[in-house]
Amino acid sequence: MNELFTRISVRKYTDQPVESEKIDYILRAAMQAPSAGDQQPWEFYVVTDPETIAGLAASSPYAGCTAKAGTVIVPCYRTEGIFFPEYAQIDLSIACENLWLAAVSQGLGTVMLGIAPHEDRMQKVEKILNLPANLKPFAIFPVGYPAEARPQKNRCDQSRIHYV
Repeated sequence: MNELFTRISVRKYTDQPVESEKIDYILRAAMQAPSAGDQQPWEFYVVTDPETIAGLAASSPYAGCTAKAGTVIVPCYRTEGIFFPEYAQIDLSIACENLWLAAVSQGLGTVMLGIAPHEDRMQKVEKILNLPANLKPFAIFPVGYPAEARPQKNRCDQSRIHYV
């Protein structure tokens, strides 16, 4: 899994549109994630409408880079009909890691822009996407062909590994 060691946060994208087959692959990979009690609390909104993307870019002080992406994926979690609601955000974190690594494997770039647990940001995204009451937005992933490249930093710190 070379993507673990080459993945970077991409905030600049080319104008090249992302093929629907690649978005489908990314979403299938995200939904292969394990979840507490196999509850699979996720729903994914794929946004290509420029006006909606502009709204998402303004929904958080850190989401401005979203405005330049032609495709944005917003992972959400259900608050009803799941067995372990206290694990829904953890489940989404795992699915988002799969989403990110799958995007890299397809030659795409992305960055995870957190929305949850900030209620103000969550409410803005809920309104922009007109989400039903039982769905909560978790993050924003602008997706596109990277217009920037750099190596990933080596984050392995042996002093943080403890054998017992």
